[in-house]
Amino acid sequence: MLFITSKYCHASLLQNRCVDPNSKYLKGCSIRNATYFKLALNMLLHSKLRSWLTIIGIVIGVGAVVGIISLGDNMQAQVQSSLASIDLTNIIIMPGYSKAQSQGPGFASFGGGTTTAQLTKHDTDTLRGVEGISYVTGQISGREGISYNGENATLSITGVDPQVWQYMNSIELQSGRLLEPADNYVAVIGSGVASGIYKKNIGVNQIIAIKGKSFRVVGILKEEGGSEDRQIYIPIDAAVNVITDAKKDVYDSIQVKAQSVDIVDTVSTTIEKKLMISRHVNKADDRDFTIIALKSMAQSITSMISSMTLFLGAIAAVSLIVGAVGIANTMFTSVLEKTKDIGTMKAIGAKNKDILMIFLFNSAMVGLVGGILGVMLGSVVSSALRAMMGGELTSASGISPYLIVEGLLLAVSVGVISGVVPAYRASRLKPVDALRYE
Repeated sequence: MLFITSKYCHASLLQNRCVDPNSKYLKGCSIRNATYFKLALNMLLHSKLRSWLTIIGIVIGVGAVVGIISLGDNMQAQVQSSLASIDLTNIIIMPGYSKAQSQGPGFASFGGGTTTAQLTKHDTDTLRGVEGISYVTGQISGREGISYNGENATLSITGVDPQVWQYMNSIELQSGRLLEPADNYVAVIGSGVASGIYKKNIGVNQIIAIKGKSFRVVGILKEEGGSEDRQIYIPIDAAVNVITDAKKDVYDSIQVKAQSVDIVDTVSTTIEKKLMISRHVNKADDRDFTIIALKSMAQSITSMISSMTLFLGAIAAVSLIVGAVGIANTMFTSVLEKTKDIGTMKAIGAKNKDILMIFLFNSAMVGLVGGILGVMLGSVVSSALRAMMGGELTSASGISPYLIVEGLLLAVSVGVISGVVPAYRASRLKPVDALRYE
């Protein structure tokens, strides 16, 4: 039995009257918030099938939105974590250029045609002494067969300048040391090369063979969880002798380190101008080199993930609109079914505000239940998508508390907004017309 209560009266909907417990005279009644909730819950429980069909729409909408946004947040956090280990003051210069490859200084997207242009020692000499640059060095790279303990594997090799290489990158050692200026046929290997490629692990001071030449391992890099773990670094002079098609003073890339992140864009522009002059390039579209600033790439990746998450979230939000229509439809049906009850409540003193609040509480309750289940579904969806994508996302954190709260608020808001019009129409019904309704 549900009661309409106030300091004056207790009204039973089943008895259809409002009675003063002391005097038994009819009094005007106002309904408290606790009773709004009880009446709304009663409406929800006594229309189970229709209510749950409506709730399912909200569950799917909230679940999709929460799941996608959670996945996007985890991806962005993972990217930020990866970028934290990258030196954003680094600028890479690559041979070849096309309009599709560059969108201005400091940014490049890999694609489009390239030229047969080469980067040489002349280019590195041109950049030395440029204001804002700390270091300049050329690198060569390739994939060659590496032998160890009678086993062979094809791995990536990078030839670097031992004098500046350790200052150009944020490198952490697991054991041993980095390359030094006096080194020649020595190597620093990634953790993935040291263990996981060959049956027997490679340790410091062990010998590996590259195209018949012996290299002593002097250092093993700390595990990073990426392609860097399967890299082998050797002095560039030795690399020229073991990497196919490598030539002395001809580089596959030039690495430049700016003095600070704040001046990367300025330094990139200066590099472009200097190289255009030294390489006798008159027009920007005729450039035969591409400048890649890691800072700009990092910003682009972060922006791309944010845009993708927003786009997918907007698509998922369409299902919320469908759910909102379902709530509105259910509320209109409830108003029709409860027309006589509304007339009875008004006849015993309920005000328009009381009727409005009862139906708004009912629609909010539908949204809240849908929101709770939707957040649970979103957590499952997010976990499943992370597992499908694999990698480090599998171990990423789940849905944040802020996203849970936002998901619940979104669901309740959708419920309340969808129920406003039906609730208003219910509150405006005239008692006499409502009681006559068949």
